[in-house]
Amino acid sequence: MSIADIRATIEHKMQQSVDAFRNGLAKIRTGRPNPALLDTVHVDYYGSMVPVSQVANLSLLDARTIGVAPWEKGMGAKIEKAIRDSDLGLNPASQGDLIRVPLPPMTEERRKELTKVVRGEGEGAKIAIRNLRRDANESVKKLVKDKLASEDDERRTQEDVQKMTDRYIAEVDRLVASKEQDIMAV
Repeated sequence: MSIADIRATIEHKMQQSVDAFRNGLAKIRTGRPNPALLDTVHVDYYGSMVPVSQVANLSLLDARTIGVAPWEKGMGAKIEKAIRDSDLGLNPASQGDLIRVPLPPMTEERRKELTKVVRGEGEGAKIAIRNLRRDANESVKKLVKDKLASEDDERRTQEDVQKMTDRYIAEVDRLVASKEQDIMAV
């Protein structure tokens, strides 16, 4: 593996870490409803557990309600039960073919709890990025030890990897700040 390969691999993995963090943030509830909130809910569909989004159409009905329209008639009760049994604390109500999932307004205490969760997730993403930096630096040191790269290459690569790390950590910080602002907005 060459130094260019190490740089490309590390940059790709750091981008994946940020993307995974961004996807995780989408599941954390803000004051506004978001159909992605139901992505973690799985329902029994002919013996296999699938996400609700694969058996129903998810939409926003109004500022506080998510609408779930099952594609098959018999799935309504199963979807409703799956949402109710999930750890999201939601209480769906069936109206004919449509399941309404009202989101209760969040208390100030709950908002502060969620900001702590977001910060914790952000710290986890930063740790993953720093671990990737460490792995890259160790790989470069091994190349130098095996005489496949010079010490100047090692120094340059470590500086580049550090700049990359700083850039991705700044991106995580920006995402955390943005999500906190969304959560605290009433």
